[in-house]
Amino acid sequence: ALSILMAGLFHGAALFLLTSGLQLIFGVQRIVNLACGSIYALGAYVGVSATTWALAHGLPVPLFPLVLLASGLAAGLIGLPLERVLSTIYRRPESFQLLLTFSLILIFQDVIRFFWGADPRQLPNVAMIYGSIHVGGVQMPTYNFFVIFTAIAVAAGLTWFLNHTTSGKVLRATAENRETSAAMGVNVRLVYLLVFTMGTMLSTVGGALVVPTAAASLQMGVELVVDAFAVIVIGGLGSMKGAAVGALIVGMIRAGALFIYPEVDILATYVIVLIVLIWRPTGLFGKAIV
Repeated sequence: ALSILMAGLFHGAALFLLTSGLQLIFGVQRIVNLACGSIYALGAYVGVSATTWALAHGLPVPLFPLVLLASGLAAGLIGLPLERVLSTIYRRPESFQLLLTFSLILIFQDVIRFFWGADPRQLPNVAMIYGSIHVGGVQMPTYNFFVIFTAIAVAAGLTWFLNHTTSGKVLRATAENRETSAAMGVNVRLVYLLVFTMGTMLSTVGGALVVPTAAASLQMGVELVVDAFAVIVIGGLGSMKGAAVGALIVGMIRAGALFIYPEVDILATYVIVLIVLIWRPTGLFGKAIV
């Protein structure tokens, strides 16, 4: 049971980093970004390349997480031009947003294939440089705890930023009423640009941090977007608390299924998704969108 808990926490932490960006973007801009998984994959590939290059040029191995964090943040700057593209459809029906962000999935796959090829990329076994921690007889790599604590720090930081800073309150006001915020002098266009870039950075940092434990591949973006939307359905669209709880639930379900009966891995997740849709269609912490 403890091994399932540890594995579930790690998978949930990775999912939270992905879905927190998605939730932030939707909460303020009302855009469902289907390309979030591909952006996550881009962060993974950039993290592999940057860390491999840094290690080859003499970086002490214990410092590799800093390179992953920096490369994830740098890759997240792709959000700046992407937001300009998406700004053309802000006032269009949601179907246009879904079509455009789905097309970004295909574009990102070709971009990744062009720069990194079709074969998966993986770092050498650098994560084990920190050794393992024994908890109740269960052995878990110390690096996995680093990823979990990073996700917790991001959750705490986002909560503090949104609730206790002037900029965070501006974001929340813009999310509630764009027109009123603009009338009060808020530069809504700049707010949207910053929010989308922040959300993109959260996804790319998540991809970069997880790549020492899993290979970066062309398929990971599509696979993760399925999990991401399971998290959103369970937690509620636009809710950061929902992202955290949903990611934890999906992480535990996936870990439990893999340990007990791997054949029902995906089925188990979507049984819970179906139950939530029937019982509470807006998710555990979501609000009805009128």
